[in-house]
Amino acid sequence: MDPATRVRALVEPVLEAEGLELVDALFAGGALQIFVDRPGGIDLDTISAASTTVSRLLDEHDPVPGRYTLEVSSPGLERPLRRPEHFRRYVGTKVAVKTHPDVEGERREQGVLETADDQGIVIGGRRLAYGEIERAHTVFEWGPAPKPGSRPAGKKAAS
Repeated sequence: MDPATRVRALVEPVLEAEGLELVDALFAGGALQIFVDRPGGIDLDTISAASTTVSRLLDEHDPVPGRYTLEVSSPGLERPLRRPEHFRRYVGTKVAVKTHPDVEGERREQGVLETADDQGIVIGGRRLAYGEIERAHTVFEWGPAPKPGSRPAGKKAAS
């Protein structure tokens, strides 16, 4: 079992008991990255508390050999999608998907996530099994740009 999988198994139940979702755990280049979230979003105090909890668990159980840097953060605006429940939560929203190199068709798809079930997803009319997806994330879209010459909301013209 790789270090990230061991860490997931160790910290996920404890974080869930604290009302947090373990979005992902990654281990690469000497850094252990833990991404946490909760309904309504996450703030710095919650991330700090989660970091303390995770650090304590890692010290007690030592699931990662050698030296590493622990980074605990939110998943960000463009949240990674890893598990079927992640995909199901974002049906109807815009996502970007990259397939593994050996999957037939275009490697990159971006569009509205049409469906997600236990076997895979449909995006742009294309059915992909979870095993065919290398990585995926939500796509954050900024609101429309203001029209040239228009005033910001709530501002009145000078008299």
